[in-house]
Amino acid sequence: MQYSYLPSWISFLVDAERAREAGRELFDAVYRVWSRLPIDQRPLLLVFGESLGSFGAETAFSGSGDMRNRVDGMLLVGPPSSNTLWREFTADRDPGTREVLPGYEGGETIRFAADPAADLANPPAAWGRPRVVYLQHASDPITWWSPRLAVRRPDWLDEPRGGDVLPAMRWYPFVTFWQVTADMAVAGGAPAGHGHNYGAAPVAAWAQIAPPDGWSAERTAALTELIARQP
Repeated sequence: MQYSYLPSWISFLVDAERAREAGRELFDAVYRVWSRLPIDQRPLLLVFGESLGSFGAETAFSGSGDMRNRVDGMLLVGPPSSNTLWREFTADRDPGTREVLPGYEGGETIRFAADPAADLANPPAAWGRPRVVYLQHASDPITWWSPRLAVRRPDWLDEPRGGDVLPAMRWYPFVTFWQVTADMAVAGGAPAGHGHNYGAAPVAAWAQIAPPDGWSAERTAALTELIARQP
């Protein structure tokens, strides 16, 4: 569904309401049809959203319980800081976990990852189903931009830096806000695995969220390599 003619990062700043409406209406329409099917004939109901699309996808749900009750899996990639549920889950993160890679409710349903092949194994406790994953980079300005950056030091700059953020980065009133704002315009041009470029990482995430029957680690590696080779 096309919710705007504007580039995603500009829509995020000035036209987010269209994405909110589109995401809610799309999911509700699909869910109505899906829920009327006989239970044994329903396909898996999976939700995906990237960048502002993750914002739209989130708006169909009221919280983690609603996600558990109405989907079979969900992957949200590069979530903007305007994502209401993402903000709530991050703010209510488990003690001792970092803002850049939080834990939530012991990882029972929702998990966060920068590198899904490695990060989704944490915490080591059992991960039930359905599974919800937020894929986010510590260096992604789309995720970490916020008007509050102008006047308030964020937790992600008050804790050990993410793996691809310079240790020397510091928070300065207004300066950091404009620095991250400028970075948003070029974030998609970063190498895969950094900034707002998630490359083939969703393959490894989906392999853990809802793997097809007979799926294997070898197939994950092969598909990841195939996608990574695309221009």
